[in-house]
Amino acid sequence: MKLLGLFRHAKSDWHDPRARDFDRPLNARGRKGAAVMGRHVRDHGVRWERIIASPAIRCAETIEIACESAGQAMPVKWDRRIYLASSATLADLLRDQDGDPASVLMVGHNPGLEDLIFDLVPDDGSSPLREVVEIKFPTASFAVLELDIDHWRDLTDRCGRLVHLTRPRDLDPALGPDLG
Repeated sequence: MKLLGLFRHAKSDWHDPRARDFDRPLNARGRKGAAVMGRHVRDHGVRWERIIASPAIRCAETIEIACESAGQAMPVKWDRRIYLASSATLADLLRDQDGDPASVLMVGHNPGLEDLIFDLVPDDGSSPLREVVEIKFPTASFAVLELDIDHWRDLTDRCGRLVHLTRPRDLDPALGPDLG
């Protein structure tokens, strides 16, 4: 069995119309969400053997703030292919993991991350958490999948179970959607 964590970057700033998408930083709510979720990822208790992440500014800031909040330094393997990647590309990146780590945490973007959940977790009604992701996988959300594989190269569709899902609003209601 392999363990896959998926951590979507926190909420970013859209106020500078001249900024490239890749260069968008986190906004104040995103910085707070990254800190809250960093502590949660730490408290979840998994020792991630490898972290791979998009080098987009909002992902880098999410990781930096989450690690600082968690009080843990985590080495990151930056991979530009994660930026705006499809589910198929993300699956290929996972299949190519050298050293066959038992657990991988991927930090990236939607729609790729949520589509990866849809591809890996069967749509057979057995996963209430999958149904939550179908509604929305908001910024700074953290999901954990147990994969019925012995080696990353064996990753296939429908080989996983979504065993954990936390959205920032689950930990702090102020980080939920703005309904006003």
